[in-house]
Amino acid sequence: MNALTGEALDRAREEAQAAFRALKRRRTALDADSIDLILGQARSHYAWTDRPVPRETLERIYELMAAGPTSMNSCPARIVFVTSPEGKARLARALKAKNVDKMKAAPVTAIIAHDVEFWRELPFLFPHEDRRPHFEGKPEHAETTAFRNGTLQGAYFMIAARALGLDVGAMSGFSNEIVDAEFFAGTTVKSNFLCNLGYADETALFHKLPRFSFDQVCSFA
Repeated sequence: MNALTGEALDRAREEAQAAFRALKRRRTALDADSIDLILGQARSHYAWTDRPVPRETLERIYELMAAGPTSMNSCPARIVFVTSPEGKARLARALKAKNVDKMKAAPVTAIIAHDVEFWRELPFLFPHEDRRPHFEGKPEHAETTAFRNGTLQGAYFMIAARALGLDVGAMSGFSNEIVDAEFFAGTTVKSNFLCNLGYADETALFHKLPRFSFDQVCSFA
């Protein structure tokens, strides 16, 4: 992809600004129920119905996740959707025993990962300026950037899934080393966390746990 220049760049910027203004005119904020669906009253789930999740829905979740902001549009997240019995068996090798049944019961378990060499794709993702020298030969900086922005994308992923009517249950309690050896051997991709995905069995829910108040954790400078 070549960077836009001149009149083409001006036209693209004008179109983007007009589209954003039109959206804000149509809807300035989400309604209360929509906010509750994605965050306010959303819950982490550990029990699931057997209702399948279509591929088309997973593709839409990805599209929404990919629209979220990342540094330099780096988009380092990589996802493996584990759906088959064979894939679940491979993933189970990495999990602590108490998490195996939770994972196997979910229609989909997403491995949320990131590519530590994401910067090689920056000419496509950030075409108007070559930012590769910021990362080339600097593996610690590249890995920190990949982890930070990949984690952001993982959060966008969960919110997108909830917005589309699915339930999620993020999960640690596994060996990243085993997951990486099993699913990403020979690549520059590293796992971050797991996210079970599907339609929850709400009868397994408990009461919502406490959260800190604004004044306990927020300050001004």
